[in-house]
Amino acid sequence: MIRRSPADFIRLLIPALSLAVLLAAVFWLQPRAMSYVGINLLFNLAVPIALATVAQMFIMAVNDLDLSMGTFVSFVACVTATFLRDAPLVGVVILAGSVLVYAALGVVIHLRNLPSIVVTLGMSFVWAGLAVLLLPAPGGQAPDWVRALMTMKPPLVPIAIVAAVVIAVVAHVIVMRLSLGVLIRGVGGNERSVERAGWSIVAARAAAYGLAGLFAVLAGIALVGLTTSADANIALRYTLLSIAGVILGGGEFIGGRISPVGAVIGALTLTLAGSFLSFLRISPDWQIGAQGAILILVLALRLVFNRVEKRGHGR
Repeated sequence: MIRRSPADFIRLLIPALSLAVLLAAVFWLQPRAMSYVGINLLFNLAVPIALATVAQMFIMAVNDLDLSMGTFVSFVACVTATFLRDAPLVGVVILAGSVLVYAALGVVIHLRNLPSIVVTLGMSFVWAGLAVLLLPAPGGQAPDWVRALMTMKPPLVPIAIVAAVVIAVVAHVIVMRLSLGVLIRGVGGNERSVERAGWSIVAARAAAYGLAGLFAVLAGIALVGLTTSADANIALRYTLLSIAGVILGGGEFIGGRISPVGAVIGALTLTLAGSFLSFLRISPDWQIGAQGAILILVLALRLVFNRVEKRGHGR
């Protein structure tokens, strides 16, 4: 059993506190937001962003970075609003095939020793082109079951919060409780040790990329369920949002250090920042700035904590 150090708990505590402080500020400025409807509006897009963030987390767990996340989610959204509604079987086959393509990318990147940034950047043009072919102009329609699922109204707590908790729990179980998750984190932490132990690095990377593809597919489906239609550019911001969400939630670019629960909290924080400013009818340019400011502030707090921790160990 892996013991969690105090540093791991602090790493999770910082994003949780940032979300709590931001939420308190929102309620103070807009008391009407302190309601079922208000919270639902604030976290309206939290589910697809959280799913995309978890997808990016799996890629970062093996020390890679996916620059095609936004275009891939847009492609999935286009498939969902067209084939998944009008020809469900064909839509499922396309989406399953796209997950397999993601897994194959992990294999190719490892076997050919290619930079993940370059490969995924190239794939972003592929996904974008396919999305445009499917929907040259905004349109399509969400499948009825997707729309019904994303507009559910459970008692007490909005569906966005319920879904975020479910996503966090599922991701935590996969990463922290299953042997597959331990293997993926091991590849990011010390690839040679994992290989010496007899595990397949290729299989681990394929699994990490495949899981990323799966969660990204769910993100695209969820997004269409909220917007009711799609277009080729609907989720372009998700690339940077997903990376920021992972880092905000305590993850790092190297070393296999990730936090599934923290990643979801990071996604909620970024969603809250954007939704609140939209709620106040403030320009989208300021929304991006606010999300960036939150990320910088949390990273600064983490840096201060790391320095204090190092000084404590040095004594």
